[in-house]
Amino acid sequence: MKKIIVTGCNGQLGRAVNLFFKDAADISFVNTDVGELDITNIDKVMELAREVKPYAIINCAAHTGVDACETEYDKAFKINAIGPRNLAIAARETGAKLMHISTDYVFDGKATKPYVETDATNPHGAYGSTKLAGENFVKDFADRYFILRTAWLYGDGKNFAKTMLRLSEDHDMVTVVGDQFGSPTSAAELTKAINALLFTENYGTFHATCEGSCSWAEFAKEVFRLAGKATQVKAITTEEYGAAAPRPAYSVLENRMFKLTTDFMFADWHDAIAEYIKTL
Repeated sequence: MKKIIVTGCNGQLGRAVNLFFKDAADISFVNTDVGELDITNIDKVMELAREVKPYAIINCAAHTGVDACETEYDKAFKINAIGPRNLAIAARETGAKLMHISTDYVFDGKATKPYVETDATNPHGAYGSTKLAGENFVKDFADRYFILRTAWLYGDGKNFAKTMLRLSEDHDMVTVVGDQFGSPTSAAELTKAINALLFTENYGTFHATCEGSCSWAEFAKEVFRLAGKATQVKAITTEEYGAAAPRPAYSVLENRMFKLTTDFMFADWHDAIAEYIKTL
């Protein structure tokens, strides 16, 4: 029986991971969220790892409030950087594999073509910089690790698609940023990618997003179309939106390492969001 510790089990990805593996007879999950395990506490992390002796640790925990990270930098650093460091140390000591989830925000968003895994990182803002620090700690301390950079994630929980559908209930028109481009990614698809790597020795950093790209405004239009909503979308600029933290203007990721080292292929983002809307 392979024991797998999941952190952030109540988040969108944590829930998707549990759903995907629910019928796996040879896998036993030890699910933890902030109430069960404080990943920023090295002693607590080591205590659990020594008790469980896991085959793998899947780190779905993160401080993902991009604006909040600006004003809560120390908290963000503890969760996004110290936490992964602690899990990496625990994984190394217990011989476990570490599956760590990172983000497109490690890039500056100034590219004109999709980022590949070997492109130089240059985060703008606290969220991206703390997540990059987490990546580096994983590389420093874990012997066997997978770092998956994903983006625009949606699943069972709070997300952009659900927000748009909620707004459509009492709005004839919504304003959505039209000058930021990325790849909407289903938590269900990301879980399939985790499965494609976790039981292999194919370690390293991987980009992990659904295929294709769009703007947030285009994404909203597709959500409304699939859900049969008449709500119109008015595209606005990032400047007009006025968020507290910087967002990358272009953070499309190319899943190059998946394509070069595995047979796994992410679904196109159109197909993935269509499947998701059916579940709502």
